[in-house]
Amino acid sequence: MAEVIRMPKMSDTMTEGVIASWLKKVGDKVSSGDILAEVETDKATMELESYNDGTLLYIGVEEKEAAPVDGVIAIIGEKGEDYKSLLEEEKKSTPAKEEQKEVAVADSAPAEKIDTSGINASVVRMPKMSDTMTEGVIASWLKKVGDQVSSGDILAEVETDKATMELESYEDGTLLYIGPKAGESIAVEGVIAIIGEKGADYETLLKAEQSKPVASASASEPAPVKEPEVKKALAVESVAQATVAAPVVSTSESNGRVKASPLAKKLARDLGYDIAQIKGSGDHGRIVKRDVEAFQPSAQPQMEPAAEKGKPASPVALPAVVGEESYEEVPVSQMRKTIAKRLSESKFTSPHFYVTMEINMDKAIEARKSINEVSPVKVSFNDLVVKATAAALRQHPKVNSSWLGDKIRYNKHIHIGVAVAVDEGLLVPVVRFADNKSLSHISAEIKDLAGKAANKQLQPQDWEGNTFTISNLGMFGVEEFTAIINPPDACILAVGGIKETAVVKNGQLVPGNVMKVTLSSDHRVVDGALGAAFLKTLKGLLEDPVRILV
Repeated sequence: MAEVIRMPKMSDTMTEGVIASWLKKVGDKVSSGDILAEVETDKATMELESYNDGTLLYIGVEEKEAAPVDGVIAIIGEKGEDYKSLLEEEKKSTPAKEEQKEVAVADSAPAEKIDTSGINASVVRMPKMSDTMTEGVIASWLKKVGDQVSSGDILAEVETDKATMELESYEDGTLLYIGPKAGESIAVEGVIAIIGEKGADYETLLKAEQSKPVASASASEPAPVKEPEVKKALAVESVAQATVAAPVVSTSESNGRVKASPLAKKLARDLGYDIAQIKGSGDHGRIVKRDVEAFQPSAQPQMEPAAEKGKPASPVALPAVVGEESYEEVPVSQMRKTIAKRLSESKFTSPHFYVTMEINMDKAIEARKSINEVSPVKVSFNDLVVKATAAALRQHPKVNSSWLGDKIRYNKHIHIGVAVAVDEGLLVPVVRFADNKSLSHISAEIKDLAGKAANKQLQPQDWEGNTFTISNLGMFGVEEFTAIINPPDACILAVGGIKETAVVKNGQLVPGNVMKVTLSSDHRVVDGALGAAFLKTLKGLLEDPVRILV
């Protein structure tokens, strides 16, 4: 069954988190313990870990976007499972939850406020480590009252309903108070510890927690706990100064594993450090994030010949990398504004669909070589594509059409627009009556139009009237792409480069030259079968270019 992944509350003041990066994408297999994403809170960048096995079905928050605490950020379930009903339930339940919270606040009894502003200490709470978690069990404490604690140290191991996790500190100071003992459970967001300045009045903090108004039993927050159970759960208002670091890693040295937090391991891997060479400052020599950040690569031992063992390694001089942040803002040109407007209208008003086909260009290569031996101008492969496309449109006139809202225009003439890149953007000069022109005529005309486009000499009659468009990026090494329809056309053909690859001929694997083309079509005008039939004809013409001349 699909499980909703929510934004956890990772710090005392956190109200929302920003997805710094997704480490998984929709469709990926996910196992319990995998890191799904990195989340920026108001205090640190944390790893968001999965507590479920399955397939990542849905991502609700894009990178660099924020999500409120408890907001839905992802769904994990069985491959192909319908998760949309879960999203609908979430939408319906949100107003009800807000109403419950309002009722709970209205019903809460007023209490005397205790001033804690002068107490230099912070409350550590039980974080919500999974969507279904309501309480956690302290498996073991790795620190004791009176110990000095640094940000990144592991305070305790916590058993949830799905895994045993490490509870990491985000405060520096002395561990002043421990609530639940090892083996005891505590509700989510209940007070489990207090860290602060040595001698700080933590007892007043505990009293302040007990005096705070709490949500009623009907609300979604945990119910208040009476005085004898204060060590198990206290009121809900602030959040964990500690949160999930990752699944518990064995600290035994006999098993050969390096004792390091997952965040430290990832940071070391990203920086290219050998984590085994980094000295840990955490509990029992555990490597934490600050150790990786403080590590000097020059300190890594170098592999030396046996005869030189014992000699001090030569220090590595690291160059000082100095950079300056800068950018330039340029006003949008009228050409770029027009391109943006036309293509945006096309993409968001025309229902695009795409058909891709591979074309064997062996015979086209031979034909072009022969043609250029007699042609007055050099014929390119793009010229061959233009001519073949015009011939294919003559056989499939419904592709040579336009959507006009209340009617469809089927053009009987064939004017092919050829996309040309210029400094300011993209121009589409038009080869008129392309089906009636020879290859050398088409070649000379395209060269002339491209020159005019580069020199900004095109006239309106040069770029108006297209009935079909071709965009060719093969000369840039692009093998395959999709193009946005150029209005008022119903279709555009994206042409990739010719690639030498293995092909099957007569049951044998032999070298061949293949070109991929993708037809983007306005589904209001051209259906899939019609688009496929057009490409099949185009494929036949290019694979046997003599047919173009017939």
